[in-house]
Amino acid sequence: MANYHKPDEKTLQGLKDVANKLRIHSIKATCASNSGHPTSCCSAAEIMSVLFFHTMRYKASDPRNACNDRFVMSKGHAAPILYAAWAEAGYIKETELLKLRRIDCELEGHPTPKLAFVDVATGSLGQGLGAACGMAYTGKHFDKSSYRVFCLLGDGECSEGAVWEAMAFASYYQLDNLVAILDVNRLGQSEAAPLQHNMETYRKRCEAFGWNTYVVDGHDVEELCKAFWQAQQVKGKPTAIVAKTFKGKGLNGIENEDNWHGKPIPKDRVDSLLAELQAQMQTNKPLSPEQPNEDAAEADLSPISLPSPPQYAIGDKMATRRAYGVALAKLGQASQKVVALDGDTKNSTFSETFKKAHPERYIECFIAEQNMVSVAIGCATRDRTVAFASTFAAFLSRAYDQIRMAAISQSNVNLVGSHCGVSIGEDGPSQMALEDLAMFRAIPTCTVFYPSDAVSTERAVELAANTKGICFIRTSRPDTAVIYSPEEKFEVGHAKVVRQSDSDKVTVIGAGVTLHEALAAADQLAAEGVNIRVVDPFTIKPLDAATIVSCARATGGRVITVEDHYKEGGLGEAVCAAVAEEPGIVVQRLAVSRVPQSGKPQELLDLHGISTKSIAAAVRATFAN
Repeated sequence: MANYHKPDEKTLQGLKDVANKLRIHSIKATCASNSGHPTSCCSAAEIMSVLFFHTMRYKASDPRNACNDRFVMSKGHAAPILYAAWAEAGYIKETELLKLRRIDCELEGHPTPKLAFVDVATGSLGQGLGAACGMAYTGKHFDKSSYRVFCLLGDGECSEGAVWEAMAFASYYQLDNLVAILDVNRLGQSEAAPLQHNMETYRKRCEAFGWNTYVVDGHDVEELCKAFWQAQQVKGKPTAIVAKTFKGKGLNGIENEDNWHGKPIPKDRVDSLLAELQAQMQTNKPLSPEQPNEDAAEADLSPISLPSPPQYAIGDKMATRRAYGVALAKLGQASQKVVALDGDTKNSTFSETFKKAHPERYIECFIAEQNMVSVAIGCATRDRTVAFASTFAAFLSRAYDQIRMAAISQSNVNLVGSHCGVSIGEDGPSQMALEDLAMFRAIPTCTVFYPSDAVSTERAVELAANTKGICFIRTSRPDTAVIYSPEEKFEVGHAKVVRQSDSDKVTVIGAGVTLHEALAAADQLAAEGVNIRVVDPFTIKPLDAATIVSCARATGGRVITVEDHYKEGGLGEAVCAAVAEEPGIVVQRLAVSRVPQSGKPQELLDLHGISTKSIAAAVRATFAN
């Protein structure tokens, strides 16, 4: 191991002075906005000073440079000190800090990627380390670059289970390019954090999760410099730096006191407190970050296309979940950027097809869906990868907050949920996704794909890889017939009319398994002399309102939706919203209306009124009325 060289006294004093400058900026900014978290900033001042002006390698004028070290402010409420660090680095004008939280300023209350130096939005606590894991994995295994990843966490957020999912992931994958700094300032929002300043327990927990761990005085710049240097020497383990700090450090009468969380400093105390901090400064030595190694390529933003058309014939039987695996493996052949993640369901979601073809670009995340989504978001930052993360769609519900934050992060992550609806059969309701369409429709930036056969699934995967924002692909368990030719063109927001005639009486809209039930009902009704129009929406969001309205008008305003999903928030509600302002259109919704049970798929489709016979009966009832 190389020998540690202690920084000279001028450098150490310079780092102390920068820490107090960061405190001053944070206090001034939060006073100007009359809101924010200055005491949470003050506890992290020395950590931020040492990180940004001694340890991290980055181009201050180019925050998104592919070679820069990464920093994640997981304790997002301390955003003002992050902004202050970039002001001291010269990227932000100091005057901008005084516009904190104003509607005409991008320095928001918590960090978002509207700012070039923010990779992921934080503020919903406990999520930053998972994203940092994704960045570190990408740096080590995909970019094969020397950039390192640093994540600052608060002690309060360490009560979140997602933090420990990330801790387990990082140690399992030996992410020695990742450093987590725990700012243990003792105080939470409403009372003390559970471990307070029990530093030995923090140490034991981090070590138990397989991390190289140092406990330091978080206000001692020399200790911090040494700990960060030691972290860089350690191979095969991530490092946790557990820093004992005090909330409101340096603020007389406020430091380490209760009831100061999220409160600006009172106006009658600001001047004296700022003067005390200013008086501690002893040097004007300029400190600049070290430049990064130029060993990461620029992001490849070129479109990704399937290398060959789908290899299915009309009438072939193939589950869309299996077609997803085939499509992803093909896409991985077309681009080295494509990576896949799964939560120990790869033999059910068929992401294992990708793993077999491209094992070096597959990440097993085990049964930790919150962390899987965060890791995928981290992998996708700065356009380093095109990430697809899959599990049972039902289990994505436990990662809903991570998905919500992904939208705020402007992430281009792709999520794939298999085993949707009652059609999965005997496994029962705990495995059945019946809320997922509602979940993802509510997410801004999200495109919701619901392919109904193997061909449309391949095209959904291809489109998702090239679509900005979050994409969700809903796949089904049962084998269903291929209904499209390999040459069929698909577009986001464009529905397919898969059965029509000049004498159609009703428009039936189905997706996934229910599209096939609708086609079977169309055959049955045709034998009775009744023709219906059948529509495959392909994307539920955006929904092709124009095609739906056109078909509804052609069939006397009569529309039936049928979905393997609860009524609330699904396909039926999307269609109702699309035709809400169109006079004379009536929508009848067939959907799962109660908690289901185990049974054979067809029995369950019948029981919940979304099968062929239920659709046919609904069409007949339309005319009976």
